[in-house]
Amino acid sequence: MHQLSWLSFIATSLLIILTPGQDMVLVISRTLSGGTRAGVVTAAGVSTGLLMHTVLATLGVGALLQASEWLFTALKLVGALYLLYLGVTLLRSSGELSLASSRGAPASTLRTFAQGALSNASNPKVVLFYLAFLPQFVPANATHPMLSLFVLGVTFAGLTFLVKGPVALFAGRLSASIHRNPRILTRMHQTSGIVLLALGVKLAFERR
Repeated sequence: MHQLSWLSFIATSLLIILTPGQDMVLVISRTLSGGTRAGVVTAAGVSTGLLMHTVLATLGVGALLQASEWLFTALKLVGALYLLYLGVTLLRSSGELSLASSRGAPASTLRTFAQGALSNASNPKVVLFYLAFLPQFVPANATHPMLSLFVLGVTFAGLTFLVKGPVALFAGRLSASIHRNPRILTRMHQTSGIVLLALGVKLAFERR
């Protein structure tokens, strides 16, 4: 792939990644409740979910989702339900309880990682986004277009971690003041929960 395509791809990808969405909300909320490590692990999970979508898009599953209305709807509802579950969980959480829990029995790294990955992997819109976005940067005369598509997808996932990892580090710096006033975390949980609920409803009723 020539240099201009790479520069254009990276610039466009960063603009997309920096746009606030469910992944950003999830990384920040996990950081504030579980610490910087939990946020970075969540960011790693989100990026891994994108790698899964990269493989699916490369194998042509995105085209299958476009062709199969029931399969797209089923996956969309799974993703929407998971977002609603996360939103309700955050709305029901308390800052005091979250901080006490993080001191006593922090969530396992594997569970935190899985939550980040599942939040992305269960969203069929990401597969379709990959299918629409990535091919634009594959030259028409590419010798191995599928390999080019895969490399671009992996690059996008890597850029996602490079952006959302530092977001977790920045949010972690707020943890000291939050520990002094747990009500701040409660308000942040409520805000994040409302955002995730809205995103879940939006996904459930969104068309392709």
